[in-house]
Amino acid sequence: MTPELQTRLDTLVKGNKILVFMKGSKLMPQCGFSNNMVQILSSLGVPFEAVDVLSDPEIRQGIKEYSSWPTIPQLYVDGEFVGGSDIAIELYQSGELQQMLEVALAS
Repeated sequence: MTPELQTRLDTLVKGNKILVFMKGSKLMPQCGFSNNMVQILSSLGVPFEAVDVLSDPEIRQGIKEYSSWPTIPQLYVDGEFVGGSDIAIELYQSGELQQMLEVALAS
């Protein structure tokens, strides 16, 4: 990963309380897993930003290296990598995700 890409990703991750790297946009997810992530966050009513990895091949590949996580979507809360779609679903079902997001938004 280039230092420039590292800086871009750091800026995105640290500059947004809740951030999803996904395929497509919040309004038009381009895969089922990305859609799941949008549905979960939308149902919790939290503001979040999304980065469409399909529109930027450098970010699409770089984010996998950045997080050491091989798949997209990827959820970041308060600058920390949380996980992909399956982890977000588990955390949502257990109630942990809502707590995590409330803490992040309150800080």
